[in-house]
Amino acid sequence: MLRYRVTLADGRRVEHNAPVGLLAVLPKESDARLEVDRLGLSVRINDSPGPGRVPFHFLAEHYLKADFGADAVRPKSVNTTSHVEHVVRAYLVPRFGDEIAEEIKPLDIQRWLKSLHVNRGLAWPTIAKIRGTMRRIYKIGVLHEHVSKNPVLRVETRSKSDYKAIVITPAQTLAILHSLLSPLHFTLVLTCSATALRASEMLALRWADVLWEEERIRISKRWAKGEDGATKTEASDGYVPLHTVLAHFLREWRSQTPYAADGDFVFPSIRAKGRAPLSASIFVADHLRPAAKKAGIDIRDGQRFGLHNLRHSLSNWLVNKAKIEPKTVQGILRHSKIQTTLDLYTQEDSDETRAAQGEYLMALGVSMNTVQ
Repeated sequence: MLRYRVTLADGRRVEHNAPVGLLAVLPKESDARLEVDRLGLSVRINDSPGPGRVPFHFLAEHYLKADFGADAVRPKSVNTTSHVEHVVRAYLVPRFGDEIAEEIKPLDIQRWLKSLHVNRGLAWPTIAKIRGTMRRIYKIGVLHEHVSKNPVLRVETRSKSDYKAIVITPAQTLAILHSLLSPLHFTLVLTCSATALRASEMLALRWADVLWEEERIRISKRWAKGEDGATKTEASDGYVPLHTVLAHFLREWRSQTPYAADGDFVFPSIRAKGRAPLSASIFVADHLRPAAKKAGIDIRDGQRFGLHNLRHSLSNWLVNKAKIEPKTVQGILRHSKIQTTLDLYTQEDSDETRAAQGEYLMALGVSMNTVQ
């Protein structure tokens, strides 16, 4: 454990700790110091050099300290922190780390980003996130006067994804439910398909979050990296409705589960004796995907299909079939922006487009009996 002191914005000095490694792996102080350097901790805890020809790796580590440390204006979730650190250390620093930050050219950045798609097969939305992280690194660098310009502002990438989620019908969802013999798995899929909760939010649910009298479920956390964490966005922190039918099945499951106390997980891991929720990835691989294929859903090898597809399916059905107002659907999915609901979670419905075309042809006065 590395202990060091930092100065906060109000001038106070506070002690921080940073994990370095296990004593069994790093038995000597010299080994620990080498690991500190490898992790970039020495750059993050030491005073910043003056403005000038700073290498990009310093700028990147300074960004992690400034945007994710004690002085961060906006708190970041555990998932966000680990994701950004991965982008910085797996992509940006290996490519630009030793270059002088002020001398990196926009065209070099753009060509490199394109190569990530062409040569390494990264999807454009992923590349757009890498670009966004690099842009933020320079923005913080300019703010703290380590560099004078942000070359990423002139860099272009594509952000549209080629991914199209598998959307299933209520009948197909029912067929999946009939294939799930465990009441735990049945109730999990039914709850997910009816509420559109994210998998991490489902796993974090305790019985105390099910507000029976209020007919709603409280969403205030998500399960990430083996512990409770903040919801994905501020808009995600809220409630989803609890219909009497869903409440009935949840009550049935509570009467059967050995972990029915208010503080217990609604969907526990039986193997972990209720101390943790079940593993979503194992459930999907061992139960959900086989049940979906049995229900006749075309899932090719390597194609994504999991609990999140139930979220897409509910959104798509509510908007296209049930004709629910998009604003209401946005509330159910708890999206910050309605455009996310419409663009990413609702696909074109061929029945509806044909019907719309027919409405126009009827208005035009054209039918199959019209003589040319």
